[in-house]
Amino acid sequence: MIDEIRELLEVPDPALAERVASSERPWHGRIYDVETDDVICPDGSHGYREIARHHGGAGVAAVKDGKICLVRQWRVSAGRMTLEIPAGRLDEGETPDVCAARELTEETGYVADRVELVAHSMGAIGFTDECTHVYRAIGLRKSEAHPDEGEFVGIVWLPVDDVVEAIHTGLIRDSKTIVAAFDAALRAAD
Repeated sequence: MIDEIRELLEVPDPALAERVASSERPWHGRIYDVETDDVICPDGSHGYREIARHHGGAGVAAVKDGKICLVRQWRVSAGRMTLEIPAGRLDEGETPDVCAARELTEETGYVADRVELVAHSMGAIGFTDECTHVYRAIGLRKSEAHPDEGEFVGIVWLPVDDVVEAIHTGLIRDSKTIVAAFDAALRAAD
């Protein structure tokens, strides 16, 4: 079945594909750029697309004794407190696995012996190419947290089952955290 899914994603379908006729990048930022595209739709009509071109990020699930480590923080974009796995943007030239391990230590004070890729999460594919590489931490040991300047987070360890329930009830909405929590729940069920 995986081959059929791969084919659905890799083989172009002219009845569905849009072509970019022209593209501009009116804004460049530290975290993302804005691109505006004039596209030619499959029926020959033109469409307008605004795309946030994200510079990449990674997050990591630290799980021990049936609990997952989440950071609690205020997100201005959401206008609310959130619970999320430790995560952040890739530094220039940094690989996603190094970023995930770095963010774990910076935000929580935990160090992983290694991190293992779980999935790639694209949280809002309709207008951004942002991809968060989601990892799980293997072999945790405590160290010292050192959040970035201006980063204020609290650390909580919550039972994985409670986090999954919080996702189902809409309390936790962050896509990378949803991916990580479901992966942790599946691994616990094995």
